[in-house]
Amino acid sequence: MQHRPTDMVLTPTGLRFAGRRFPVTIGRGGVRSDKREGDGATPAGTHRIVGMLYRPDRLARPADWALPIRPGDLWSDDPADEAYNTMVRAPYAPSHECLRRADPLYDIVILTDWNWPRAEYRRGSAIFLHAQRRPGYPTAGCVAFRPEDLRWIAPRIRYETRLIVPETQAR
Repeated sequence: MQHRPTDMVLTPTGLRFAGRRFPVTIGRGGVRSDKREGDGATPAGTHRIVGMLYRPDRLARPADWALPIRPGDLWSDDPADEAYNTMVRAPYAPSHECLRRADPLYDIVILTDWNWPRAEYRRGSAIFLHAQRRPGYPTAGCVAFRPEDLRWIAPRIRYETRLIVPETQAR
């Protein structure tokens, strides 16, 4: 596959973007080409960047197209819910994840098109690019960065930026 200069490419030694290499953590299930709900894997493939969210009470807008995370913003992660894998608002009965967290994990959230906008049942919820809990601590399938690296990357993402997770890293 031909990579574009604007691509983010996952490598065995980190994520390559804009002439730099960033340490990242990925899903506890490694990279998989057959991603399924709950497997903790980061899906192999080429993923478009489709949005960016940020905490306006904690940082300035990282890009002019970033949307604020407001109190009550949630992400539906219930595969049986018709709003599965989309942002929803509280109060919300089906299973969901709170986007406005007490910790800094989601101060910036970069959204990919994994299983979006029309989610397939059991294919897995959203794959976000977000801050790490701590270095080396795996995610549930997302790609996680040091907060300072994410703040550097966010304003440099362009419309054509893609996240490339090579099949060669899949189990």
